[in-house]
Amino acid sequence: MSFSKLTSGALRVGTLSAALLAPVLAFAQDAAPAAATTAAAAAAAVPDKGDTAFMFISTILVLFMAVPGLGLFYGGLVRAKNMLSVLMQCTIIATMVMIVWVLYGYSFAFGGGTNAFFGGFAKMFLSGVTTTSTAPTFTKGVVIPEMIFMLFQMTFAAITPALIIGAFAERIKFSAVILFSLLWVTFVYFPVAHMVWDSNGYLFGLGALDFAGGTVVHINAGVAGLVGAILVGKRTGYGKDMMAPHSMTMTYIGAAMLWFGWFGFNAGSNLEASGGAMLASVNTFVATAAATLSWCVVESFTRGKASMLGAASGMIAGLVAVTPAAGIVGPMGAIVLGVVVSPLCYFFVSVVKNKFGYDDTADVFGVHGVGGMFGAIATGVFASASLGGVGYAEGVTMGHQVLVQLKAVVITVLWTGIGSFIIYKIVDVIVGLRVPVEAEREGLDLASHGEAAYHN
Repeated sequence: MSFSKLTSGALRVGTLSAALLAPVLAFAQDAAPAAATTAAAAAAAVPDKGDTAFMFISTILVLFMAVPGLGLFYGGLVRAKNMLSVLMQCTIIATMVMIVWVLYGYSFAFGGGTNAFFGGFAKMFLSGVTTTSTAPTFTKGVVIPEMIFMLFQMTFAAITPALIIGAFAERIKFSAVILFSLLWVTFVYFPVAHMVWDSNGYLFGLGALDFAGGTVVHINAGVAGLVGAILVGKRTGYGKDMMAPHSMTMTYIGAAMLWFGWFGFNAGSNLEASGGAMLASVNTFVATAAATLSWCVVESFTRGKASMLGAASGMIAGLVAVTPAAGIVGPMGAIVLGVVVSPLCYFFVSVVKNKFGYDDTADVFGVHGVGGMFGAIATGVFASASLGGVGYAEGVTMGHQVLVQLKAVVITVLWTGIGSFIIYKIVDVIVGLRVPVEAEREGLDLASHGEAAYHN
C-alpha cells in the first residue's frame, strides 16, 4: 500500500487531525523525490537484458573471427604444406590467451588501478568479477554485466597476437610462436589496451579516439609482425621458388568470415544496442565495400587485371581502417576511408615491401599496420560534425584531435616496436625462432605437427 493511500484513508475516517497530518505530509513530499531518485538509480544499475544479449552475440562473433576466420584466411595464403601449422598457431594462441586473460590479463588492462600504463592486480583471477558486478557503457547510468565486458575484451586479446603470425608464417617454430605470444600479450598488448581504453590510461587521458582497436589491435599487431618478419628472416627460396597462395578459395572464405565477425568487433565496441552500434554497423558495411572496390580499381590500372587476392586484401584493409572510426565518423566519411586506404596499403605491399626486401608473408604490416595508422589519424579528421561525424569534445578542434591521434600512433609504434624486438630476442635465446631448413622445405605441417592438410 502506498503512503498516499494510507493518509487519504485516515483523513476520511477522521482519526487524525489536519494539524497532526501536516508534518507527516511534509515528510512525504520531501521523501518521495528522494525515494524515487534512489529507486531510479537502483533500476539504472540493473543491466538491460537486450544490451546483455547484444554483447554476448558480439563476443561470439569476434571469436568466430579468430576461430576459424583468421586461420582460414592465413591458411589459404600459405603453401599447402603449411596449412595446418597456421590453423594450429591461430587456435593455440587464442586459447592460451583466453586462459591468461582470466588469470591476470583482465586485471592488467582493466584492473581499476590509477597507473597510466598498468591496470594493477586487483582483479587477478577475476577477483570481484561476479554475476552481479557491472561495467559502464558510453551512456551515463547504463551498465552491462562485467562478465560479458570481460569476455568481449578477452576475444580482442585472443585475436591480436594471432594476427602477428601471418608476417612470419611458414618458417617459425611452434614453441617460439607460443612463448612469444605469451610474453607479447603480457608486456605489449595489456599495457596498450590499458593506455587506450581504460579511463586511467595515458592515451585515454590525452583524448585519443580509438573506437574498436585501430591502435590496440591493428597497429600493435602490424608493427610486431614487421619486426618479426625482419628478425626471423625470409623464407628459404624467397624470390626464387613459387610461393603463391595455395588456396584462394580458403582465403576468400576466411575473409568473408572476418567481415561477418567484424560487426561484433565494431558494433560491440559500443557496449550497448543503441544508435552508436548501428552507426558502427553501417560504417563497417560501407567502408569495407568501398575499400574492396578501390583495391580492384587500383589493380586494374597497375596490373591490368583485378584479382581475388586483391579483393580479399581490400576487404581486410577497409575493415582495419574503419575500426578506430566505426562509431565516430559518418557513413560518407567511412566511404572515404575505404576508398583511400586501399591504394595506400597496395603501395606498401607491392612497392615498399619489395624495395626493402622484407618477407611479410600475409602482408600483416602492409594491411594491418599501415591501414591501422591511416585509420587512426583519419578518425581525427572525419570525427568532425561538419563532415558527418559525432563531433569533438568541447573546446577541441580538428587540428588538436589529429595531433592527439598522431601522438597515439607514434606511442603505440614505439611501445610495440621496442617491446616486440626485445621479446623476439628473448625467445630466440630460450627456444630459437626459426625451424631448420630441412623442416621448412618439408613443410611445418609434417615437421611440427606430424600431419598433413591434404592427401593425394
